[in-house]
Amino acid sequence: MQEWSQEELNRIIKEDQTVLFYLYTPMCGTCQVAGKMLTITEELLPHLKIGKADLNYFPELAERWEIESVPCLIMLKDGIPIDKIYAFHSVPYLLEQIKMKQFV
Repeated sequence: MQEWSQEELNRIIKEDQTVLFYLYTPMCGTCQVAGKMLTITEELLPHLKIGKADLNYFPELAERWEIESVPCLIMLKDGIPIDKIYAFHSVPYLLEQIKMKQFV
């Protein structure tokens, strides 16, 4: 999973219809587990664009998108957040949520 800067995120949102954006903080143990689940998810859905970023470097975005905690997976369609996942549960759960939102 590629680390995105603010500039990259803005460019990717404009270019791609559908992306998943994973927000974490480095000292969060739950975030590390969630990141591993997303790595597996990314391998299972290689056509889906998934990026990540340290929330500490995105304070304005966190406020604008009303991020409540980390880990947070934001589902974006046409640059608009349509859903947020805070509890990752398992890889099958993530796949189900992604499919329910018609990301695949």
